[in-house]
Amino acid sequence: MKLFGGVISVSGMAFLVFSVFAIVAVGYLLGRVTIKGINLGTAGVFIVALLYGAFLGNFLNETVNKEGVDIVKEAFKSLDTLGLILFVAAVGFIAGPNFFKNLKKNFKSYILLGVVIIASSAAVAIACFFIGRGSEANTEEFMAELTGLLSGALTSTPAFSASREAVAKAYQDAVTAGYSISYIFGVIGVVLFVQLIPKIMKADMDKERALITANNTAKNNGTNEKLITIDSVGLWVFAIAAVVGVLVGAIKIPLTSNGLSGTTFSLTTTGGVLLTTLVCGHFGHIGRISLTVKTSVLETFREFGLMLFLIGAGVPGGMKFVQYFKPVYFVYGVAMTIVPMIIGFIFAKYVLKLPLLNNLGSITGGMTSTPALGTLISVSGTSDVASAYASTYPIALIAVVLASQLLIMFFK
Repeated sequence: MKLFGGVISVSGMAFLVFSVFAIVAVGYLLGRVTIKGINLGTAGVFIVALLYGAFLGNFLNETVNKEGVDIVKEAFKSLDTLGLILFVAAVGFIAGPNFFKNLKKNFKSYILLGVVIIASSAAVAIACFFIGRGSEANTEEFMAELTGLLSGALTSTPAFSASREAVAKAYQDAVTAGYSISYIFGVIGVVLFVQLIPKIMKADMDKERALITANNTAKNNGTNEKLITIDSVGLWVFAIAAVVGVLVGAIKIPLTSNGLSGTTFSLTTTGGVLLTTLVCGHFGHIGRISLTVKTSVLETFREFGLMLFLIGAGVPGGMKFVQYFKPVYFVYGVAMTIVPMIIGFIFAKYVLKLPLLNNLGSITGGMTSTPALGTLISVSGTSDVASAYASTYPIALIAVVLASQLLIMFFK
């Protein structure tokens, strides 16, 4: 049966919905498998999505034309965007009341840590270039692959997009391939890291929660009894904030003299929605109109959004993974993920003197890792870690986009 034609059909949409629920059903079971206290959690959905994508890609390549395959990819990628908006918006509202106080207190630390993490990963990419260029027939293509590996290792879609724009058109597929190969461990590696470190450090989680809660205690932003609520749970506020955030993220700032026709920077959907919801969460109201969302709604959207994001990223990635995979590139990607996390953790602990949960929350932001934040919230038992993530994330976002541009210039 032809599932997708020139447009998404009713049968195609039914297949998409079926796929999502099938992946969720198996993925959460996989995520619950625990070995010595370590599990994948929601990232289990990502593993299943990758495997599903690999089988689906093989099936579609044999049964439909390239246009049909591309339509399927785009359908799943739309889940990626929707999930990211839901997750990031929920995080912004949760972190908002504590964000600006936390940022003011640790502003320099967050900037330094974000830069150290991205610089460390870029340094690994440069080292990989010198190690591997002798065995590569096409140095320019290898360079493009490495910039893709860097953006995937840091799970940074903005860096991936900027890298594709910066390289010659003939090498854009190489950027995509690198991104797909390293993205897998980029997700799983950080998820495992934030679970392993507390165990390695033999951390007293009750004490660590008390530390981050004390640092993030926010003042009351007003009495909600006096405010006007559009709906009882805050869905209207959530929707308005998401719309405004998407528009803010679409604003492009020129980075070259060519203006909008050259290289530009934007907060992207993620950054725009995060910034908008942080502001809404901080102020809590505009005039007499409440900007609060019920906690249960935020927690549901956070988990549901993360799940959709992992499916939307995993299935298309799995469809391309087998085609482009090379073991040595996977190793390069692993190094670009692990090295900056270790350096960042040591720097934050011994130089910046950040408490453990502030440290790990900042690392998830510095690695621009949405799934790892979800895991850290679960591991720590507090949403206060979202403030550290939200504080470091914008710095890392800007740094990784600039680093990708500089690496392309360096490799040339």
